[in-house]
Amino acid sequence: MFVFRQLFDPTSSTYTYLLADGGQAVLIDSVFEQTSRDTALLRELGLQLVATLDTHVHADHVTGAWLHRQRSGSCIVLSRAAGAVGADRLVTHGDTVSFGSRHLQARATPGHTQGCTTWVLDDASMAFTGDALLIRGCGRTDFQQGSASDLYASVHTQIFSLPAQCLLYPGHDYRGLTVSSVAEERSYNPRLGGSASVDDFTGYMHHLGLPHPKLIDRAVPANLRCGEPQHGLAPGAEPTWAPVTFTFGGLWEIAPDSLAEQFGLVQVVDVREPAEFNDSLGHIPGALLLPLAELEARSAELSRDRPVVAVCRSGARSAQACVLLTRAGFLQVANLAGGMLRWRAQGHGVEGGIA
Repeated sequence: MFVFRQLFDPTSSTYTYLLADGGQAVLIDSVFEQTSRDTALLRELGLQLVATLDTHVHADHVTGAWLHRQRSGSCIVLSRAAGAVGADRLVTHGDTVSFGSRHLQARATPGHTQGCTTWVLDDASMAFTGDALLIRGCGRTDFQQGSASDLYASVHTQIFSLPAQCLLYPGHDYRGLTVSSVAEERSYNPRLGGSASVDDFTGYMHHLGLPHPKLIDRAVPANLRCGEPQHGLAPGAEPTWAPVTFTFGGLWEIAPDSLAEQFGLVQVVDVREPAEFNDSLGHIPGALLLPLAELEARSAELSRDRPVVAVCRSGARSAQACVLLTRAGFLQVANLAGGMLRWRAQGHGVEGGIA
C-alpha cells in the first residue's frame, strides 16, 4: 500500500514528505529538530526508513539525514553537485531511489543552488520541488552558486514539462499553502508562469533585495556534512532515565511495565479528580494527587531534579499534564501509556480501588 504524508516544521516553514510502499519509506527534506517526530510516525505506521533525500543544501534549517542514519541505518541521498560530504549515495540527473515497488527519479534543477534536485514519483503524479519552485513563487538565486537564468531553464525544462495534472509539493510555504500543480504554476506563477521570459525573470530576481537567511552561517556548514553535528554530538538526544517512546502527538510515553521498574526513581503525579483517586481503579502506590486544574499552580510541589510521570484514567488528561509541565520547565516528563486502565489490566498493584 502506498503511503504519503506531508509534515511541517513551523520554525523554518519547511515541509518534510514521507512516502512509503511495501513497508519501506523515504523522507524528503527532513529537519533535524523533527527527527523524533518523524521516527514516531514511522514506528506507528510500521515502516522501515530506507533513505533520506534532500532537495538541496538548505540555508534555513539543518537536515535530519545524519541523525536518522544514526537511529535507523537509513541511507543519505544527495545530489553530487551539492558538494557535500558524508552522503551514502550521490545522485545525478536521471538516477532513481527505490522504496518497495515504487521509486523516485532525480531531476537536476539548479538555479536556487547549484545542487538542487526535484524528485519525481515514478508515475509522474507527484513532484517534490524543494525551493526550485514554490507555490506561486520560487527560491532566491543570490547565493550558493545560484543563477536566475539557470533556475528559469530548470523550471521550464524539468518541472513544467511534467504532465499538467502532476501535483507539485514545495520545500516551504509561508502562507499555509500545501500543494499546487504543473498546470496551475504554468498559468499563474507570477515569476515563471504565463508569458514571463527569461529576461523578465532575471530582472525580477536581481531586485529582490532580501536579507540572508538568519541561520545560513550554521545551517549551510552543517548541511554540507549532511546534518552531522560538530564532533558527532547530537543535541536533544532521547531520554535515558527510562525506556520511553516518543509519539507522533509530540509526547514521551512510558509503558506500565517500565514504570513499575522505576519506583523510587520517578515522581508519579495523578492528575485525576480527588473522587477518582480512590475509586474502583485505585491509584498507583506513592502517587501524588495533583488534579489537572491545579497542576500549574502547584507544580512547585514537584522536584525538578527527578523525572515526572503523569497518570490519569486513560492517558488523555495526563497527556495535557505533560504539555503543561514541559511548558513550566520540567525537562524529564512522560505520560503513562493507557493510564490506570492499562496499569490495572497488566496486573500492577494499586492502593484503594476494587481488587
